Amino acid sequence: MNWWQGLKLPKLARPRADTQALGQAGEDAALAYLQQRGLVLLERNFRCKAGEIDLIMRDGAQLIFVEVRLRASAKFGGASASVTPAKQRRLLLTAQYYLQRHSPLPRCRFDLIAIEAGQIFWLQDIIAAAD
Repeated sequence: MNWWQGLKLPKLARPRADTQALGQAGEDAALAYLQQRGLVLLERNFRCKAGEIDLIMRDGAQLIFVEVRLRASAKFGGASASVTPAKQRRLLLTAQYYLQRHSPLPRCRFDLIAIEAGQIFWLQDIIAAAD
């Protein structure tokens, strides 16, 4: 038993390792969900100086950049509301770094897997491309 497991902590004050384990479990569930729907994993937890993308998948010839958000409930807007404009900018910059490896550039989209109270919601094309 870990030293912190016996403590009475508020739900939001979980130790970092516990939060990371929950995030990992959410990503595992999201990956399985998308693979069951025919998407193919290309890369997981792609990191660069601009940020991180949880999952990079392929759907036919299209690249899908996937953000995974896990929330215990829909309180405060839920998982989908947690993807702020600042987070969207970081996702775009990180995707640009990833795409520097590709020529010609494939069609791309940004999806969100929102996991709330144990239910998975797949929101496609969450970031509109600038003209």
